[in-house]
Amino acid sequence: MLSIASTSSMSFAVRAPVGAVKMQMAAKDLPGVTGPFGFFDPLGFTNDLTTSELLLRRESELAHGRVAMVAALGFLVQEGFHPIFPEVNGPAINQLTQITHFGAGQSAFFVMSMAIGFAELARARKGWVNPDDLVEGGSRLQEGYSPGDLGFDPMGMKPTDAKELANMQAKEINNGRLAMIAVAGMVGQELATQQGIFGA
Repeated sequence: MLSIASTSSMSFAVRAPVGAVKMQMAAKDLPGVTGPFGFFDPLGFTNDLTTSELLLRRESELAHGRVAMVAALGFLVQEGFHPIFPEVNGPAINQLTQITHFGAGQSAFFVMSMAIGFAELARARKGWVNPDDLVEGGSRLQEGYSPGDLGFDPMGMKPTDAKELANMQAKEINNGRLAMIAVAGMVGQELATQQGIFGA
């Protein structure tokens, strides 16, 4: 079963070793390299990447993994429990379309879109270089920024011990990877069968 608890570690994923931004880093040095495969890149997606390109890809992987963990939970909960719009039914992939047909649903869709937009803007301002300051061949991430480290830890769950932190980072990235595969499977199943995850 997919572990959603790892989303609580979202503010402290991928803390690169000290000085990693200054030197060439390898993908096998990042958290997420675990058994049984160890470092697994059979298609060579990380071959010949600069450190800034590697960290940019890790930022993307973390962002997509976090969204997928929330989406996986949303699929499982939303289909059976949606008290705000009780008239909505059927598979989760069709529910957003149903909501936009209601007057209040259009307002909810607008609020949701604005919340996502502000969250993405805050993430970009935290870790990304201003587009006006980009230089050719330079990093798109700000110097000293660790991918995924948004400074968001309201429950104080970030470990202070380096080994525990690395362990939590590995759990988050691996659960995010699993969630991306799981959500792709859920979407594919619902598109093919037009039934909910549990056949509802």
